[in-house]
Amino acid sequence: MNNTSSSTSDLLASTEKSLSTEATQKVNAFTRYWSSINWDNFVDTFLSKALTLFFTCILFFLLRKIGTRLIVKAFENYNKKSAYSENRIITLQKLCSNVFQYTLLFFFLYSLLTIIGIPVGSLLAGAGIAGVAIGLGAQGFINDIITGFVIIMEKQMEVGDHVKIDAIEGNVLSVGLRTTTIKSADGTLHFIPNRSILIISNFSRSNMRVLIDVRVNAGEDTQAVTKILEKVHYQLVPRYDSIKSGPDILGLVDLGNGNFAIRVIMYTLNGSQYEIQRDFLAAYITALTEANITIPNSPINLV
Repeated sequence: MNNTSSSTSDLLASTEKSLSTEATQKVNAFTRYWSSINWDNFVDTFLSKALTLFFTCILFFLLRKIGTRLIVKAFENYNKKSAYSENRIITLQKLCSNVFQYTLLFFFLYSLLTIIGIPVGSLLAGAGIAGVAIGLGAQGFINDIITGFVIIMEKQMEVGDHVKIDAIEGNVLSVGLRTTTIKSADGTLHFIPNRSILIISNFSRSNMRVLIDVRVNAGEDTQAVTKILEKVHYQLVPRYDSIKSGPDILGLVDLGNGNFAIRVIMYTLNGSQYEIQRDFLAAYITALTEANITIPNSPINLV
C-alpha cells in the first residue's frame, strides 16, 4: 500500500514539474518576443500610416467635392451656350458624375491598400488569372454600361421624360451606368438594369392630342353650338401656353346609333393634355347650359 502511494506521489510531482517547465518556457518565449519588438519603430510606423490614411481620406473627400462642383458648373455654363434640351443636359451631367465617382473610388481603394502595405500589383496579377471567370460573371454589368451609353447617345430617353418600358410606366429620374430609375404615378421607384431595356415608349417627344366630342341632339342648331365653342376657345386659349395647335372644330360627326357630336381637336405639350381636356370640358358644359342648349344624357365623350 505504501509503495503504491509513493509511486502516485512521484508521478504527480513529475507531472507538475513538467507542466511548470513547459509554462516557464512559453513565458520565456513570449518575453523574448515581446522584448524583441522595436516599439519605437512600431509606434512611428503606426502613426505614420495612420496620418497618411487620414490625409488621404481628406484629400479624396476634397477631390470629390471639387470635382462634383466643377461638373455641375461646367454643365450649367454649357447649358447656357448649347441648344440641347435641359433634360438632356441633366442626363449627361448625371452620367459624367457617375463616371467620376466610380473612377475616384477605384483610385481611393488603390491608395488605401498601398498605404496599408497590401501588394496591389500582386492582387492585380492574380486578378488576371481569375479574369476569365470574373469576366463571365461581369457580362451583365458590361452590357448594362454599353446599353446605357447607347440610350443616352441616341437620345432614346432623358431625365424628366414620361416613358413606358415593358409594363413599367412613369417619369425618368436618372439614366445611370448600370440602371435606369423610373418613378411611377403612385410614387413607386423602379430600378431597371439597362440590359433589360429592349423597347422604350417615350411619350414626351411629341405633342399629345386632345380630342373632345360634344354630343348634340339631332335637331339642334349646330352652327349655334359651334359659335359657343368658338367663344369658349377665344376665352381659354390665351391662358394655356402649352397648346401648340388648335383647337380646331372639325364639325358634326356621326357616333353611330343615332348619336351625333361636334368634334374638337387640339395638340398640347406632353403632360398638360389632361388638365386642358378637363378645363375645356367644364367650360363647354357651362357655356352650352347658359345658352339653353339641350345636352343629351352623357353629353360629352372624351377620347
